[in-house]
Amino acid sequence: MLQKGCIQIYTGNGKGKTTAAVGQGVRAVGRGLKVYMVQFLKGNDTGELHSLKKLEPDFRVFRFERPRGFLDLE
Repeated sequence: MLQKGCIQIYTGNGKGKTTAAVGQGVRAVGRGLKVYMVQFLKGNDTGELHSLKKLEPDFRVFRFERPRGFLDLE
């Protein structure tokens, strides 16, 4: 059994980071581990997050959002 925690960081442009993190997290929960996922600057709602609520308290998601708007440079 895992004695210490493990941290994985997904960064970069484009799609797939949330899906990759969720996939790894679900695998870990399936093996009896607890997962804490942190998202920064993610303002939109995703289907994955709704599914993860069913895995609480073993899989918890913390989101730090920032409102996004348009910048008018005229």
